[in-house]
Amino acid sequence: MTPSVYVGRVDLPQSPIHSISDTARWVAVYRARESERPDAVFRDPFAQRLAGERGQQIAASMPFAEKNSWPFVARTWLIDRLISEQVRGGIDRVVNLAAGLDARPYRMDLPRSLQWVEVDLPEILAHKEEVLRNEKPVCALERVRLDLSDVQARRELFLQLGRRANRMLVVTEGLLVYLTAEEAAVLGNDLAAQPAFQHWILDLASPALLKMLAKKMAAPLNQAGIPLKFAPETGPEFFTRCGWKPEQIHSVMHAAAKIKRLPLFLRLIAMISPARFQPNRPWSGVCLMGRRVLELRPPTQADQAPTN
Repeated sequence: MTPSVYVGRVDLPQSPIHSISDTARWVAVYRARESERPDAVFRDPFAQRLAGERGQQIAASMPFAEKNSWPFVARTWLIDRLISEQVRGGIDRVVNLAAGLDARPYRMDLPRSLQWVEVDLPEILAHKEEVLRNEKPVCALERVRLDLSDVQARRELFLQLGRRANRMLVVTEGLLVYLTAEEAAVLGNDLAAQPAFQHWILDLASPALLKMLAKKMAAPLNQAGIPLKFAPETGPEFFTRCGWKPEQIHSVMHAAAKIKRLPLFLRLIAMISPARFQPNRPWSGVCLMGRRVLELRPPTQADQAPTN
């Protein structure tokens, strides 16, 4: 019999998700399944071991995501492409915040000289190190055990990292949706405070999508104390006030259509729907953000006119 928790007058099944780290095991399942396809758009040979039996149990308990795993696949594919593009452009360090069970330093085609830093909670990084103990990353890899909700500690880390490289790329895959708007803005400001952080890859949901997810799959996350929160009305423009500007915005649904992972009815919708951010429609996207430089305009006659 499945254990349950009593909430008010409703007897709910106990959530298989116990902490934020469990979401990493859950999402790794979808990378493993994609990797097993003969037409896989990426190969992650480590995902199945990293997800483990617990990851499979969590995925099995999320029926909506089981039927709609394509966003996770498309998101991974998009971020892979953006990272590769940035590496070709000359970045010298990748900082992956809330890295979870991501295995890109092991599976991607990266230069050996590239520096890669993973930051996450001690428990999930210990699990990753144990599973991958006999594997060798393709680039220089460093792991930092840190609770990113500790604002002072992360600022100190960002300062240290900022002194060690000139052109860094930050990745926050799957992180922002668990933050409040205020927390997301503070994080954006903290990243912008370091000049070496040149670009930032993030993923976002629209308010309409967040509302839909709240109905379809948020209950286990809510029970675990990690509700879905962040879906700004202004989309990626939210971060312009934090020192960032969107340079590329990619619709996850349209990416999934391109790699042929959408169900038929959604393929039809993708054909007639614009790819741009739409707050009132279910939308998710992967964005490449660049540092925002304030433009200085030449003074006008009005600016130079004397005041009385």
